[in-house]
Amino acid sequence: MSAPSIRSATIRDATHLAALVDIAGEGFASYFWGQMAGSGQSPFEIGRMRARRDEGSFTWRNAVIAELDGDVAGALVGYRIADSTHPADIAEAPAIVRPMVELEAEAPGHWYVNVLAVFPEYRGKGIGGALLARADDIGRAVAPAGMAIIVASENEGAVRLYERCGYREVARRPIVGFPGYLREGDWVLLTRPHS
Repeated sequence: MSAPSIRSATIRDATHLAALVDIAGEGFASYFWGQMAGSGQSPFEIGRMRARRDEGSFTWRNAVIAELDGDVAGALVGYRIADSTHPADIAEAPAIVRPMVELEAEAPGHWYVNVLAVFPEYRGKGIGGALLARADDIGRAVAPAGMAIIVASENEGAVRLYERCGYREVARRPIVGFPGYLREGDWVLLTRPHS
C-alpha cells in the first residue's frame, strides 16, 4: 500500500465528507442534522447538502481529503476562528452546539481543526498524521495565533494524540448529551502555537 495523498476537497466529495464528519462526532452530526431535517429528509441528506454549500464552517471549501490507492480514506475540515465572537452568536446557537461555540470564542484567530476522521479500514496507516500535518501547514499560512481543536474529554486516545503534538488544554465546557450519545464529561479546547 502506498503513502496517502492529500488534496483539497471538491464538491463531489460531499458524500464522503458527511460520512466522515458523522464518524468523527460519533453520531453527533446525525443527531444535529436530524433536528434540521424536514418531512421525508434523512439526517445524512442534510449533512450532504451542508457539505455541498459554498459557505459556512462545514463546507467542501474548508475540507481536505486523504486518499489511499485512489480511494477516499479520510478527511480534515478546518477554518480560521473569527478574531471576535458576538455574544448574540453564542446565545443564538442551538443548546447542543453552544458549548463548542463558546470554546471557539476562547481561541480567536486560531486555525480550528473541526473534523479529523479516517474510515475504520484505513486507520493505523499514517493518514491521521498526514491530515494533521496538512492542518499545520494551512494554519501557519492563515492563522498566526496558532492551532485549536475541541475533543471530548472521554476520548482519551485523541486527547493523548493532540497533547503529544504539542496541544494544551485551555478551557472546557460540559457536553450537552442527546439520545444515543455515549460520551459524558466535557468538551475540551486544546490549542498550540505554531512550531
